[in-house]
Amino acid sequence: MKIAGKIKLALVFTMALFFGSQAQAQETNYDQGFRLGFGANVGYATNDPYKLALGGDIRGQYDLSKVYSLTLTTGFTNLFVSKADGADLGFIPAKAGFKAFVWNNQFYVMGEAGAAFAVTNGYNKTSLLLSPTIGYATKYVDVSLHYEHYNDFARVNNDGSAGNGVGQVGVRLAYGFKL
Repeated sequence: MKIAGKIKLALVFTMALFFGSQAQAQETNYDQGFRLGFGANVGYATNDPYKLALGGDIRGQYDLSKVYSLTLTTGFTNLFVSKADGADLGFIPAKAGFKAFVWNNQFYVMGEAGAAFAVTNGYNKTSLLLSPTIGYATKYVDVSLHYEHYNDFARVNNDGSAGNGVGQVGVRLAYGFKL
């Protein structure tokens, strides 16, 4: 399935969950509201020439119910090259997502999609960004494991040729609070 098909499928799934959560939210009398979180990210890039990923982010969250939330995330991430002769890639991610708590209102799954805007070392490219996440959240602390894929950023293939598509596996530790 091509990327466009996957995005359409994810959008249909998100909309179905959104409309399903609206019915539930009206039944539970849950006090809907906004949350804000500040996070630090560290990761391992899955494609050469990059190895280490470091970043920080700000996430806004709107709770539709005790189980479902909408998110907007931005910040800064830097992918460090593994060799001294390459240039690091720094970018600003802008993502929208859907979070669903699946166990004890603390463990969640989340999907985000958006764009990554390259801003350092002469890179002048914008990439599609897709990110599935699993995590654990309390009233103030959020710890998650995520994978991020940057569809249009250049990589080096195993045979030495150039290609597109860089990924990273990362951990996010965040402090959040209700607004």
